[in-house]
Amino acid sequence: MNPKIPLPKDSELPEEFRERLAALPPLNVFRMMANAPASFMQLLDFATTILFGSEFDARKREIAILRVAHTTKSNYEWVQHVEVARATGVTDEEIAIIGRDGMVSGLDEEGNLLCRVAEEISLDVRLSDEALSQITERYGVRQATELILCCAYFNLVSRFLESTRTELEDTAVLADQKIDGISDTLGKD
Repeated sequence: MNPKIPLPKDSELPEEFRERLAALPPLNVFRMMANAPASFMQLLDFATTILFGSEFDARKREIAILRVAHTTKSNYEWVQHVEVARATGVTDEEIAIIGRDGMVSGLDEEGNLLCRVAEEISLDVRLSDEALSQITERYGVRQATELILCCAYFNLVSRFLESTRTELEDTAVLADQKIDGISDTLGKD
């Protein structure tokens, strides 16, 4: 049998964790995070700031997240964010292009840049001077910083998911969810 970290059962979690999980879509990523009690609530709060507190456009964010998922080979992150990307207007054709190996050049100029940024951060850690200049010129300091933080955060998530061997749910959880409604439950105090 292949090793993996098991998902915690409700009986193993404090009441406040069970309540928070019950308010969220039943995603294994959230439950796996509960295995780290000192970080669980803060990780959910941080995810909320990245996904719902940023000024950076959600559609552009999802293009970058999908490229992080592809580059880091995180199937879980890829599958979940395909659903979110579709909900933000990313087309199936664009998703197919983002999921190809090699440098992305089949999107519009901005999409290609978003994929480049995500890939450079994922593979090289440090964003190239040229890419940094392009995103600060295009988006300004705040949104360029939010894009970088988003890519860095989803690198953390992909590495966490892959290293814990978090399995996909048996059914598509996010396909029928209202993406906007997730922000209310993810950010609950």
